[in-house]
Amino acid sequence: MSSMKKWTEFLGIELTPVTHTERLVSALGGFAGIVSILFISEHFVGAASALIVASMGASAVLLFAVPHGALSQPWPVLGGHVISACIGVTCASVIPQPFIAAGLAVGLAIGVMYYLRCIHPPGGATALSAVMSGESVHALGYQFVITPVLLNALVILAVAVLFNYPFAWRRYPAALVYRREQPADTPADRMQYSSIAHEDLVYALSQIDSYVDISEDDLLRIYALATGKERQRRFDPARILPGHYYSNGQHSDSWSVRQIVEATPGRDRERDMVVYKVVAGAGHRGSGVLTRVEFAAWAREELIRDGDDWKRVSIEQDRTS
Repeated sequence: MSSMKKWTEFLGIELTPVTHTERLVSALGGFAGIVSILFISEHFVGAASALIVASMGASAVLLFAVPHGALSQPWPVLGGHVISACIGVTCASVIPQPFIAAGLAVGLAIGVMYYLRCIHPPGGATALSAVMSGESVHALGYQFVITPVLLNALVILAVAVLFNYPFAWRRYPAALVYRREQPADTPADRMQYSSIAHEDLVYALSQIDSYVDISEDDLLRIYALATGKERQRRFDPARILPGHYYSNGQHSDSWSVRQIVEATPGRDRERDMVVYKVVAGAGHRGSGVLTRVEFAAWAREELIRDGDDWKRVSIEQDRTS
């Protein structure tokens, strides 16, 4: 692993591919959400509105940049803000020391959100603002929970639903996301890719023992897309050519690269034979003989040498070469 990759992983730099269109839509959504709630905050809390909008600004990032995330759904947004506001107001009213009140408000908000299944990070900022925003907020008492917090949360939720609705791939809430019909699996597909039961996902997540910001539906969708891509990569036996390199697409110790040394030119793919040698990975320096169909079933991607590394050859590249 290169030093750059190590630093990227250590710093947690997000490398998920996202289009410029998606980034622009997220930015415009954040603008619409904040403009919509800014007037309400200014009307009810005046000079302290900046702190209120700060927590809603954090919500805007989740609602418009990560609309399908578990932390972005309606119950976490409403519950996270309202419950945290109640806790913050209570701590501010019963604990005279601001620093202790602020720390306790945020800590309690995190714990209660966990138990009520409404973890929403901006809720911590709402709890903090209830304690630290000054007399204009303290004077509101529990009215602060209703106006502006609940009202602001309802407004930004409404904007998120309306703004995201035209975009089929990012409708909000996540339950409204348009699910494209998947092509029917063949019997071979069902043998290779079994379905994942709800209880299996619950068990797997319990083993991680940490909050994972992805819904069960999105996990299943990722699985379906990944296995669908895998099916697309299955090789046409006719693409197995002498001198070319192929990999099984596995990870770690199972990864292997084979080069075709010779291929029988017969037309019967069931009997047409290929001779290969293993040039990298598991079984290095080994060799073997398979039918063209058997080798195509093993192969998942074609590779080319790139110095000391290997690069994948896409189907499009292969067709134009």
